[in-house]
Amino acid sequence: MTTADIAIPPLSAKPAPLYKSLFLQVLVALLLGIVIGMAWPDVAIGLKFFSDGFLKLISMIVSPIVFCVVVHGIAGTGDLKKVGRVGVKALVYFEVMTTVALALGILLAYVFGPGHGMNIDTSTLDPKALNTYADNAHKLQGGGLSAFILNIIPSTSFDALARNDVLQVLFFAVLFGVALSLVGEKGEPVGRVIEAASSVLFKAMGLIVRLAPLGVLGAVAYTVGRYGVGSLKQLVSLVMLFYVAVAFFVLIVLGAVMRLAGLSIFKFLGYLREELTIVLATASSDAVLPQVMRKLEAMGVKQSVVGLVIPTGYSFNLDAFSMYLTLAVVFIAQATNTPLSTGDLLLVLAISLVTSKGAHGVPGSAIVILAATLNAVPTIPAIGLVLVLSVDWFIGMARAVGNLIGNCVATVVIAAWEKDLDRDKAIKVLNGDIAVDLTAS
Repeated sequence: MTTADIAIPPLSAKPAPLYKSLFLQVLVALLLGIVIGMAWPDVAIGLKFFSDGFLKLISMIVSPIVFCVVVHGIAGTGDLKKVGRVGVKALVYFEVMTTVALALGILLAYVFGPGHGMNIDTSTLDPKALNTYADNAHKLQGGGLSAFILNIIPSTSFDALARNDVLQVLFFAVLFGVALSLVGEKGEPVGRVIEAASSVLFKAMGLIVRLAPLGVLGAVAYTVGRYGVGSLKQLVSLVMLFYVAVAFFVLIVLGAVMRLAGLSIFKFLGYLREELTIVLATASSDAVLPQVMRKLEAMGVKQSVVGLVIPTGYSFNLDAFSMYLTLAVVFIAQATNTPLSTGDLLLVLAISLVTSKGAHGVPGSAIVILAATLNAVPTIPAIGLVLVLSVDWFIGMARAVGNLIGNCVATVVIAAWEKDLDRDKAIKVLNGDIAVDLTAS
């Protein structure tokens, strides 16, 4: 097996007709969802099964894809030292960017004070609203760092795949890939099977993604029908501030990082517009995992880097999620008139560095991780979480988009750092000189 053996189907160089554009179909579905949600809210709420069904189809296939891609990437590289080097660079980059995101969340919360003036009496909040998340939060928090590390190791490999625990699947895939590489020629038949399985899984995902417009229609119609136009009045400042924070982080922070790699963040976002639209509407980045990986390869990022960095980033590089953690913590403190000392803020920052990892795949992950973070900071009343429940879906859309962009930028930058990026090809692709079409493959 060599790095030239690409498990991911090639991309077509001929653009699809406009009416076949996934971006256009998703955009039409999004607008239609808004109209249905405003005109017939009862009907719109019933359309949620479109979104639920689409996300279940995606969830069904994500873990096997992650396993095959990571194993193939490691075994195909043939150089375990390089795999280790890329892994270390990725983790260093992830920690730096996560820390920047966490600090930015605190800074923006203090500068704009979205919770000031709410004067919430915590005794009036209903703790029953958090019952769904309480157990998961205590499990995540209990045991500290040792429990977190043990949780990375799956009870069985099949259990990790069955529960869609991406972090555990990633752990097993790395171990399996390293072992497969060390076996040498004896492992080549297994490598070919995994490569073939990867191709089949990507084709299956391609078929599922064609249903994205239905998923978007259901998600948007339900959101508008369920919450209505005026649903954000009380918490609109928090929602708006978070959207601005994500935009600032993407355009300024990640834009500067991309510029160091010699590329434009604006052209990069334009290149990923279809995937970002789907993620924004469904509040889930799982749906576009295969397409994003294929597009990154198509613009000149080496397959072995894509196959290792993207899946790892899904658990360790949640930039927008990290920003939301600290922003929400300070917001709750402000809304409940809870003073925070410098020590409290440093504790929030330190705890968030740990709790923000491995959140992918946890039911109600944002609330669960936020609850675990607050439980470690006794100064802030954890019951304040009730305040952000009603807007979590809206915030989740920007979270998912920000996380995806952060992972894509990380992959490009680490590839450039490792000299595994064809920069000339990347520039041509982003400029539109080389057409890339996913729908034809």
